[in-house]
This record gives sequence, structure tokens and C-alpha cells, in this order.
Amino acid sequence: MNKISKKLLQIIADFTDEFRGAFNIRENGECAGRRSTPNIRIETKEGAPGLVIHISSEAQKETVYIPACVTHGGVDDLVYNDFYVGAGADVTIIAGCGVHTGSGETARHNGIHSFFLEKGAHVLYKERHIGTGPENGKKHIDSVTDAVLLEDSFLEIDTKQIGGVDSTLRKTTARLAARARLTVHERILTEKEETAKTYFTVSMDGEDSAVDLISRSVAKGASRQEYHSRIMGNCRCSGHSECDAILADRGTVNAAPELFAGCMDAALIHEAAIGKIAGEQIIKLRTLGLTEAEAEEKIIEGFLRS
Repeated sequence: MNKISKKLLQIIADFTDEFRGAFNIRENGECAGRRSTPNIRIETKEGAPGLVIHISSEAQKETVYIPACVTHGGVDDLVYNDFYVGAGADVTIIAGCGVHTGSGETARHNGIHSFFLEKGAHVLYKERHIGTGPENGKKHIDSVTDAVLLEDSFLEIDTKQIGGVDSTLRKTTARLAARARLTVHERILTEKEETAKTYFTVSMDGEDSAVDLISRSVAKGASRQEYHSRIMGNCRCSGHSECDAILADRGTVNAAPELFAGCMDAALIHEAAIGKIAGEQIIKLRTLGLTEAEAEEKIIEGFLRS
């Protein structure tokens, strides 16, 4: 790995000198290191760039790392990663992405992830996205996630875009069987002329399945964000979508939650709130000695952590 990759890995995957457990490090479209464990097997995908990760039912409280780094302009990286999670497994997947360009050339990473959770599996999927380097080099990160959750399985997605990404398009689709649960906690920061678009489509097809989508976003500068969610309740189930956004400067946010109830026992709700930072919050922090700019940053930091 080069020095830029190591720096990006520290940010997106808490990398120090090595990863413990199973891992695959992707650097500029190539494998920069890999290790499987007895319960987590990582293989090269046939016919397309990417990985096939088999997680056995014996995996309990284990972690697998699959971060990706792009460290210079002129790279257009595309990866397909498939996760097969055995019945009753309990695993954390850390899959952040960092894109850097030190020239005027564009750098891009596109990740397409497919999850297949067997009965009773529990997956915590964590990702951080960041772009670094001079402003004249554009950084793009696009991601597609498709998940199939069988009975009693649970997928938690914790995703954060830290900053520096000029454009991002994030699409997530999921199908839930009986008593399956999906929770998503998304946090996005955009600045300057950056754009971010998020699309969620969730179909609850099994009795007592549930989904909880929560998005926190801050649009600063002249950045633009869009949030679209569609929850379909086709049986007795519960669904919740919540989008909270803060505008600063000339930022804009378009939030469009959508609900479809195909069953009288589907309990669905959506919430959307867009506004600026409350003046009394800034005043309170300024009485503690912070400048107005420092107070605003403190509020934004706490909001994106919530």
C-alpha cells in the first residue's frame, strides 16, 4: 500500500498497522492485501471485478474489513461485492471508501454490494466515505446496495459521508421476509458545489417485518442534496422513514418520502424536517466563549453524530 492509502484507511476503517480478522484491501482497482479466517472466506469474483464473501453460521461477533481506496486521478474503479451470510451468524462488515486525487483529473469509485442473509443472521454494515485532495480534481463515490433478508434476519447499515466528495449517488433496495428487520442510519455532509442523492426502496413481504430509515444531512455552501425513500408494506409490518436536514449558506435539500400500504395491517410513517440552525443554539454556545463559526460547526458535528 502507498502512503495515501494508509492515511485514507485510518479515516474510513480505523486502520493502524494491521487489521485483525478477515480483510481485503482494494487500492486503485487492485487487491493490496487479503486474509480469510476459518469462518469468513473471501474469494475473487469470477466474471467481474470484486469479491465473494462467505460468512458461515459459526461466525459470532467477528469482523471483516473490505475498504477501498483510490489514490490518484484518472482511476474509474468499479467493484461488485457479494455477501453470503449463514443462518444465525453475527458479524460486522466495515467497508469504507476513500478517494484522493492530487491533480486535475477525476477519481471515482463505484461499489455494488449484494447481501444474502439467511434465517436469523445479524449483520452490522459500516461505511465511511471521504474525498481528499485539491479542489480542481473531482472526487466521485457512487454505491448500490441490494439486500435479501430471510426470516428473523437483521441488517443494520451505518453510513457516513464525511466530506470532500463532489458527487455521490446512493441506491439501496431491500426485500424482507417474515420478522426480518432493516435499519439504516445515514449521515451526509456536503459543501461548496457538491451534490448527494439518496434513494431507498424497501419491500416488506413477510409478516411482522420492519424497517427504520433515518437520514441526517447538512448542506453547506451551494451544495445540493436529494433524499427519496419508498417503503412498501405488503403484509402486517411496520415501516418508518425520517429525514432531518440542516441548511447553511445557500445549500438546498429535496426530501421526498413515499409510502405504499398493500395491507390494512401495514403500519407506516414518514417524517421530513428541513431548516437552519436555531439562533438560540448559537447564542448558547457563544456564551461559552465560542465564535459564531465555531458554534455552528459544533452544532453540525453533534447533529451528524446523533
